[in-house]
Amino acid sequence: MIIIAPFAKELRNGKENPKNYPFWEELISLIKEPIVQVGIEGEKQLVPDFRKNLSILELRQLIQECRTWVGIDSFFQHLAWDENKKGIVLWGPSDPNIFGHPENINLLKDRKYLVPNQFLWWEATEHQAERFVTPIEVFNYLTD
Repeated sequence: MIIIAPFAKELRNGKENPKNYPFWEELISLIKEPIVQVGIEGEKQLVPDFRKNLSILELRQLIQECRTWVGIDSFFQHLAWDENKKGIVLWGPSDPNIFGHPENINLLKDRKYLVPNQFLWWEATEHQAERFVTPIEVFNYLTD
């Protein structure tokens, strides 16, 4: 089983969080094993098994049960790291050298897409799909 953690915290201004990977549906269509989505109420459901509003303990248990996970720069990657479970992080405007863990597969398309000031509010950054790697690049790491 693969866990996906597809969304970052909703922005106060209502815009799309620039850290959200834009190609989840294409990536999911490539994966031929059970997928569990974790997130919170109000997020878009991408797979039939969407587990919302899990406690930290429930998330920790689920992480231990999965083969691997795929997520973005959000709380989930840090919790999985704390559980010693390696996975794949899809980076766009935020810097894996600052916010990532080297044990993971950190997929960053190009450093030119990183925002200059990594410590400002994300509300000031526009969501841009071209910042992210393609679904096939992600899938290739899932099948290695």
